Amino acid sequence: MLSVAHKPVLLKEVLSALSIQPGGRYVDCTLGGGGHAMAIIQASAPGGQLLGIDADPEAIRAAAINLSRYTDSVLLVNDNFVNIDTICHHYDFYPVHGILLDLGLSSMQLFDDPRGFSFQYEAALDMRFNPKQEVTAADIVNNYSEIDLAQLIRKYGEEPHSFRIARRIVQSRPVNTTTQLAAIVADAVGGRKGRIHPATRTFQALRIAVNEELEHLEETLDKAVDLLGIGGRLVVISYHSLEDRIVKQFLAKESRDCICPPSIPVCQCKHVASFRLINKKVIVPSEEELDENPRSRSARMRIAERIGSGSTPVKVSNAKFSFNELRRGYSLN
Repeated sequence: MLSVAHKPVLLKEVLSALSIQPGGRYVDCTLGGGGHAMAIIQASAPGGQLLGIDADPEAIRAAAINLSRYTDSVLLVNDNFVNIDTICHHYDFYPVHGILLDLGLSSMQLFDDPRGFSFQYEAALDMRFNPKQEVTAADIVNNYSEIDLAQLIRKYGEEPHSFRIARRIVQSRPVNTTTQLAAIVADAVGGRKGRIHPATRTFQALRIAVNEELEHLEETLDKAVDLLGIGGRLVVISYHSLEDRIVKQFLAKESRDCICPPSIPVCQCKHVASFRLINKKVIVPSEEELDENPRSRSARMRIAERIGSGSTPVKVSNAKFSFNELRRGYSLN
């Protein structure tokens, strides 16, 4: 795989949003190359600890190299962040001061990755974050019915030409490579007319479906409630409207006590708010960051702080981590 310099998105804003303190415990659910993780560890010194999770084994290997100076403070786990509760309990790493979710693809996955996340490089239609997953993008493209494929592209890609694209894909089967699929989509919609490539939404839809990204995000947000101590921060960076809508709706619900319908005069749900919103308006990259890193243009960050009597205040832990845990190959998959 091509080595690509990784620029963490909204880095200064993330550090501020997490309200990092010395000796704090933090979970980076989407480790990538370890850019955010390194900054968190440095900001939480002395005594800060970080649990890094990534479903992509290539990301774990890259982060292990980049974070090798912090072997007593960092633990890396090759697993999907949907298992955050099991991972944190396994290592007695809770409650925590902060949880970060930087969704979407990393630079490493977009540039010349043999798993075919990008249509700019010739590769097999795989798109699995973890090779242990069973379903690939090729399975979906070549086996789904025309109607199911169209609905998937419309639902996860918000593609207005989904039925036209699905029909052309079915007519062109077998479809085995990224460039072949990109050409089929471009032909189906009449070539490039807007700011983005016509295959962008289709590739997004397939990647989301292969990795069950939206379902895993919803589950992880629910689990974060119990892992954060009082005053702990949840920080989520999303890159398209489907992710951001899930985060926005979750935080809107969890920042209110009663969630009964307006037609019910007396509360029956007994729901208690678990978060308070830190930013009511979404945070976006500055003009300076956009100039330095154009890929950050679609980033949207939301922040919430854990409240409520049902949570435990976080205290500084004396536990020590080591990359020996990584070498033992711990994984829940």
